[in-house]
Amino acid sequence: MASFQRIISYIFVLFLLSLALACEARVLFENANEGFVRVNGAHFELNGSPFLFNGFNSYWLMHVAAEPSERYKVSEVFKEASSAGLSVCRTWAFSDGGDMALQISPGVYDERVFQGLDFVISEAKKYGVRLILSFVNNYNDFGGKAQYAQWARNVGAQINGEDDFYTHYVTKDYFKSHIQKVVTRYNTITGMAYKDDSTIMAWELMNEPRNKADYSGNTVNAWVQEMASFVKSLDNKHLLEIGMEGFYGDSLPDRKSVNPGYQVGTDFINSHLIKEIDFATIHAYTDQWLSGQSDDAQMVFMQRWMTSHWQDAKNILKKPLVLAEFGKSSRDPGFSQHIRDTFMITIYRNIYSFAKDGGTMGGSLIWQLVAQGMENYDDGYCIDLGKNPSTAGIIVGQSHAMTTLARLVQV
Repeated sequence: MASFQRIISYIFVLFLLSLALACEARVLFENANEGFVRVNGAHFELNGSPFLFNGFNSYWLMHVAAEPSERYKVSEVFKEASSAGLSVCRTWAFSDGGDMALQISPGVYDERVFQGLDFVISEAKKYGVRLILSFVNNYNDFGGKAQYAQWARNVGAQINGEDDFYTHYVTKDYFKSHIQKVVTRYNTITGMAYKDDSTIMAWELMNEPRNKADYSGNTVNAWVQEMASFVKSLDNKHLLEIGMEGFYGDSLPDRKSVNPGYQVGTDFINSHLIKEIDFATIHAYTDQWLSGQSDDAQMVFMQRWMTSHWQDAKNILKKPLVLAEFGKSSRDPGFSQHIRDTFMITIYRNIYSFAKDGGTMGGSLIWQLVAQGMENYDDGYCIDLGKNPSTAGIIVGQSHAMTTLARLVQV
């Protein structure tokens, strides 16, 4: 009971902080997106000062904004997020084939959907939120590498499986074409090329790359090198990251014991040592990866997962680290708002603690925020800030803590 009371008190304090933070946010809106986020050693910088953040995922933004009558949902999320001090958002810059596709077929784009992405970027700028834009999905949702493989088959390429996406010249050429289309796109609302817009914090090569055909991580590693070099040839202003979950591969065999009992064909160390990759990412879904284990057991894993990657980012990679996806599903047996809030408080405290030591841990991105009336998008992890006041309070507190720490951290 005492522990629960402490959490309630913590939440109450965070609500008080939210009032001050909302006022601060209104003052900072107009200048929030001036200057590009940079990397200096193992930390982020903005205009020469340390940059630490609290952020969120909302993968659906472009998809929803493609329908002008639905764009108010995008504006609502950015407005609420900004008021909560959330300053970075990760979202998709892809939708390959299928319903409401951005890329209908290789090199053929739906201008209406692209204008939806234009709107997302312009609204992010309006509300002082920076974007991480991902180029393609590992999974079949919104097309993914399987769609690229099918497109290659359609022109007679010998494709044995979807993981040929990483090695076949046809799929690689298609993907490079998409990267170039997005990076060099002129925004119809702002009149600015994406590659020149500091609202975009970073590009992401792929959402959670995995490769069942080569568990060593070598195939994905070679692909990352090729694609990272290509992105930087087009745009050397923006940061670039891979989109990895953090699974260790063959380069540090001892570290494989940190993985949740299996491999996915990536090598966290080797791929993030590639010089064109500016910062490292990890994801964490303990309720999926350790399904059936207790909350305590999952938290023990989470603590080890975060600590191991933070140490490696600081000592081996010497690059910033971002916890780019994490959450607690409402579909878990025994779920309650209290359990989610407790989980988030613990994770946020770890993020703050790691960030305090030199800023190597740059921030985190909760999965995921939605607007009102988006129940059909609920994957179990959705958070509507207006309907979840206790969670909103925790998010506000973390935003304030990270913003304050950025002014104090020694680098």
